[in-house]
Amino acid sequence: MRTAAANQGSALHAVSAYMERLPGLKPFDAILFDFDGVLIDSEPLHCLCWADVLKPLGVTLEWEFYRDHCIGIDDREMLRMMATQSDPPRDWHELWAQYPAKKELFRDRTISASPFDPALDHFLATLNGQYKMAVVSSSARAEIEPLLEAGGLRRYFETMVCGNEAGAHKPAPEPYLMAARLLDASRPLVVEDSAAGIASGRAAGFEVLAVQSPAEVPELVRRRMAMAEALGDHS
Repeated sequence: MRTAAANQGSALHAVSAYMERLPGLKPFDAILFDFDGVLIDSEPLHCLCWADVLKPLGVTLEWEFYRDHCIGIDDREMLRMMATQSDPPRDWHELWAQYPAKKELFRDRTISASPFDPALDHFLATLNGQYKMAVVSSSARAEIEPLLEAGGLRRYFETMVCGNEAGAHKPAPEPYLMAARLLDASRPLVVEDSAAGIASGRAAGFEVLAVQSPAEVPELVRRRMAMAEALGDHS
């Protein structure tokens, strides 16, 4: 006759085995972070810099349009939309020609003072060595890597996938697939804020942790990793 302890142990084993089969509840071997809106809240500044360089051309960029349609997509797609909706329509290449000026303006406005939350360094340090980490962004490497270097955060990321380096932009899966391949990761957690980024991570077949602002990233990531690790301890 089975004892109560044996029955309890068997039940716990059965629950653990069932939980292990649930999708998205296995321990992760890497964390793939989006940049804008996840590690830093720089989208308003990106919008302002684009607005400033486009204004001499007679093109107006409002924050509401940028917020609703442009976050998470390639700048060229944004400019194509703006060129089509201009009255009269514009050649988007004329707008794209202002990209070097925009990039320099953005760099000048951010490099002088760290735009990162001071708590971000400590958060990444606690993950360092436990998980392989990467930045996966639609922004150009030349825009974001200097910021990470200046903020002392670049050292935490084994690799970066930026701009068109993967051959396709979010919401296509290629950026996150490339990052996972570079890290030799099979179970990465994607941390994203934009619809395009969330779609990209899911299309790659990875679990996506959706966040609304950089401020909530540390707590949400810690909670999700703790859940995965607890499950791993009982598997």
